[in-house]
Amino acid sequence: MYICICNAITERQVQSAVADGAMTLTDLQGQLGVASCCGSCAETAMEYLPGGRYAEETIIQHEGAVQVGDAANDPSIAVEVSRREWAAAQR
Repeated sequence: MYICICNAITERQVQSAVADGAMTLTDLQGQLGVASCCGSCAETAMEYLPGGRYAEETIIQHEGAVQVGDAANDPSIAVEVSRREWAAAQR
């Protein structure tokens, strides 16, 4: 689920930033850019911080469940392109 539509910040990214030590909205803004455009996501983003409504939620993987693709800006995605594919794309 997207938390910040303006910057395409996902729930997983916010949870990861909190797990890495983000304690305030300012921390989330600095690490992810969440709530740095229109600001309408600020309240939702703060609910993932310690003491917030979603602070204790984690993403649970169910065996046999279909996994949805990651957001394009998710830093955990590694994109590999072979030299041949890159050269072909340049033509």
